[in-house]
Amino acid sequence: MKRLALSLPAILAGLLTGIMAHAQPTPSITLRLDQPGHAVSPGLYGLMTEEINYSYDGGLYAELIRNRIFRDNPMNPDHWSLVEEGGAKGKISLDRSQAINDALTVCLRLDVQHAGSRIGVANEGYWGIPVRPGTSYAASFYAKATQAGPLTLHIESADGKTVYASAQSATIGRDWQQVRLTLTTAGDVRPTADARLVISATDTGQYWFNLVSLFPPTYNHTPNGNRPDIMHLLADMRPAFLRFPGGNYLEGDYFNTRFDWKKTLGALDQRPGHPSPWGYRSTDGMGLYEFLMWCEDLKMEPLLAVFAGYTLKGDQFDDPKFLQPFVDEAIEEIEYIIGDKSTTWGAIRARDGHPAPFPLSYVEIGNEDGFDRSGSYVKRFAQFASAIRARYPQLKIISTVGGRNDFLAARFRTPKENVDVVDEHFYRTSLEMQDMATLYDKHDRSGPKIFVGEWASREGFPTTNFHAALGDAAFLTGLERNSDLVIMSCFAPLFVNVSPGGMQWKSDLIGYDALHSFGSPSYHVQKMFSNNLGDQVVNVEATDLPTQIKPPNRRDSAAGIGPKTIPAMFFSATRDSKAGMIYLKIVNAATAPQALRIDLAGPVNLKSQGNAITIHAGSPDDTNSIAEPDKIVPVTTGIKGLGKHFQQTIPALSVTVLQLQIK
Repeated sequence: MKRLALSLPAILAGLLTGIMAHAQPTPSITLRLDQPGHAVSPGLYGLMTEEINYSYDGGLYAELIRNRIFRDNPMNPDHWSLVEEGGAKGKISLDRSQAINDALTVCLRLDVQHAGSRIGVANEGYWGIPVRPGTSYAASFYAKATQAGPLTLHIESADGKTVYASAQSATIGRDWQQVRLTLTTAGDVRPTADARLVISATDTGQYWFNLVSLFPPTYNHTPNGNRPDIMHLLADMRPAFLRFPGGNYLEGDYFNTRFDWKKTLGALDQRPGHPSPWGYRSTDGMGLYEFLMWCEDLKMEPLLAVFAGYTLKGDQFDDPKFLQPFVDEAIEEIEYIIGDKSTTWGAIRARDGHPAPFPLSYVEIGNEDGFDRSGSYVKRFAQFASAIRARYPQLKIISTVGGRNDFLAARFRTPKENVDVVDEHFYRTSLEMQDMATLYDKHDRSGPKIFVGEWASREGFPTTNFHAALGDAAFLTGLERNSDLVIMSCFAPLFVNVSPGGMQWKSDLIGYDALHSFGSPSYHVQKMFSNNLGDQVVNVEATDLPTQIKPPNRRDSAAGIGPKTIPAMFFSATRDSKAGMIYLKIVNAATAPQALRIDLAGPVNLKSQGNAITIHAGSPDDTNSIAEPDKIVPVTTGIKGLGKHFQQTIPALSVTVLQLQIK
């Protein structure tokens, strides 16, 4: 057989031809600056909160004493222990015969048989008492004793061997009196949470305690305020609103465990607290007034959810006569927020410390009432909405049936139902959230606006991993693109205490223990989106995008739906008409870097230099933690060569914001 001789250039040319024949075209997007874009909702990004995962007690709310009024367990003084040293002998017990008022009905009794070198009671805090150098702590408690004498307070190591701060009270007598003391740590103390608070006596006899409180410095030095580190994380997100008080926390398991806002007002010694639906008792230190001050501190607008006569266990009042007292309570609650001080409840707000009304634009009636097994929400909503509109016609009314019950949701999309906004909730996997990036692209615009009031890609725990962050980012591109319809959104849950036993719900946004706090990858994505948002949407056209396969979930499998091809890249763009800035968001969910061609259509010229803010991970399972709080964080780099047409390489597993300045 005759052998053909081929030159090296011919061989290379053949190989190149074969490679080019199978090469994928470079993805490209066009920013349609020649087309008018709709306005971006200024309230698109906000916060949703409820008492879950020790969000307030043991979390944002700065109180350090756990079980401060001794009502967490009717049988035992949970989180309190007896301290006996140097031959001391005594016992502690709950005592219901020494009530101070209707709120402080249970106290802790210390019986001292032998004082020894020291005897007292210790509180372990919420997984420890955080000790920091050069820090002053405000302590207060009610006490009385059969034997007159002072009491000593120590913040000390859990084993009692190291005292970090101490103070002594004046003489305690036979009548209840409130003690206020300041304990200050030395400047060279090493930070630790392996600490406790001890109140010790000097003599034999009986001692009683109630409302034992210890506060570190708070955000803005607000009395009864919040943890500064967590508040700074929230402030960095620039949230537009706060949806409160929840969530399941609003409804409670039963009528007597709902969020009864009136019982959360006033001095702490007037607040009895109540069981939350997540397995622990709420102090109600974070009450209605504190929610409103939280909003004011972070320049957010309150978004109030009112109890609507239905509980998590299914108890409900749909008879108008029995429901009316709760309607009246909702009207009074609104008056507390926005009524002037000449009104009954506006005057009470002024008494509480805020003479001026707070802002309020939206009121949500109930919570997730698509789950209402009684089918009573239509009637209950109508009764609440009619009363609110009659008294406060300027307020927008939110229905809670979206995202769950299609029949009810369809009814509420008709104008006669008196609905301004529908609240929709989505908890999905990352790939499901990526698939939902186009959810609202062709949505009916003739009905109510949309509030995505709870949503999350639920992967990773206790906070989300990076794969979840990719799903979140993809979903957010769809919300931005459709922000003429979707006017508000907020991730949930917002908080989790990562200490053992602190989590009831996985995949949360911000994690913390007694001493530290950190943002998850999803947190940083939220911050990137909210901090880089213009006032006009820019339409984006994309071609030749890479794809990925989404396996069927249980719902798909049950419906006979198999694997599905979805994009691996997602985009949204907004323009700041005043600053002349374009914010282009790009999500690359693929495991390989991707070259991307970017074209600008229309009479717009860019400066040749801009910035790329990028967050990415080596593995989709990567995440942040107490040990590695900054493992995955955004990085800003300068980029050059920008113009009407340019190319950018987008890293694998990444979310990028390009800041493009118009000349």
